[in-house]
Amino acid sequence: NKIGTYTVAVLAHRHKVPFYVAAPLSTFDPRIPSGAEIPIEERAGLEVTDLAGRRIAPVGTSGFNLAFDVTPADLITAIVTEEGVLHRPFDTAIAALF
Repeated sequence: NKIGTYTVAVLAHRHKVPFYVAAPLSTFDPRIPSGAEIPIEERAGLEVTDLAGRRIAPVGTSGFNLAFDVTPADLITAIVTEEGVLHRPFDTAIAALF
């Protein structure tokens, strides 16, 4: 699972700390205009409610288990790739690499 980038970006923004993303170009799809269009897989709830076959969450609760999160561009200072550092506007910067 690839969860946590969004949370760290929110914390960085709240504390006025620049937030840089390091990502290979294979991460980007220039055909998708924003993260809102990315379908996010929901994994089995048991992956977060059970551990080693034993229930660790309260009985009657269900797990919400997304495979990854999407970090809004306005929380990102710059993106570091193998081709260099990308700055805002990210859609233009990413498109220029493809």
